[in-house]
Amino acid sequence: MGGILFNQYTFLIVFSIITSLALYEFYGLLSKAGKTPLNKILNTIGGLCLFISAYFFFSSTSHSLILLVPYAIYLLILFVSELYAKHPNPILSLAYAVLGQMYIAIPLSLLNFLAFGYKGLTGSYHHALLLALFIFIWVNDSFAYLTGSLFGKHRLFERVSPKKSWEGFIGGALFSIVAAIIYAQFYTELPLWAWIGFAVIMISAGTLGDLIESLMKRTLDVKDSGDLLPGHGGILDRIDSVIFSIPAQFVYLELVFYIIHS
Repeated sequence: MGGILFNQYTFLIVFSIITSLALYEFYGLLSKAGKTPLNKILNTIGGLCLFISAYFFFSSTSHSLILLVPYAIYLLILFVSELYAKHPNPILSLAYAVLGQMYIAIPLSLLNFLAFGYKGLTGSYHHALLLALFIFIWVNDSFAYLTGSLFGKHRLFERVSPKKSWEGFIGGALFSIVAAIIYAQFYTELPLWAWIGFAVIMISAGTLGDLIESLMKRTLDVKDSGDLLPGHGGILDRIDSVIFSIPAQFVYLELVFYIIHS
């Protein structure tokens, strides 16, 4: 939270580290459990380049596409390197490499839109949208677990995540909406309906993100995405809801800003 609240530079440092760790963990998981050789360092650096490029893109008012040149170079190197890597299945290696960029690097790069988009794309950093994202996810996860443990009888998606229930989903959703109503009293740049919509999008997309990560882990036959956080699994286990929520919030907020300013 400190990386969000302090200033744009701590945001850049903290989330550059999170992006790098998440990518490295994901590619390591695919290499080991998926039995497909991948260049973890190259793909991690590529995703980090995208995050940093997005940071400078959204923090400036020029929005020059030249900032994407480092990422374009990474993509070129990625494909050309397969000519020399002698991987048994280069198409699968490329597919897994691109999957990591789409699943982790692109969503986390769009965090920069939330960081610099609260007052329009003026290059001005504000923590309101970022803080809301993490608070609402925490409230949703906490109360979904609590209400699900107490009242859960009907499975939400048993094939993928046997412990999740509809009762837990509804409980988490209701408390997240309450949190949004309270939050709107402190951050008035957006109207109440927009904050409630923000919470609803987060609830829906965050739950899907959690289920998708569970599906991936089941497919790869692993319990946790990693062991970076003892007792809590890997970093992807902590941010799976966030990853899927960010692109959904990007689309939602673009519509909100269009409605407000039209």
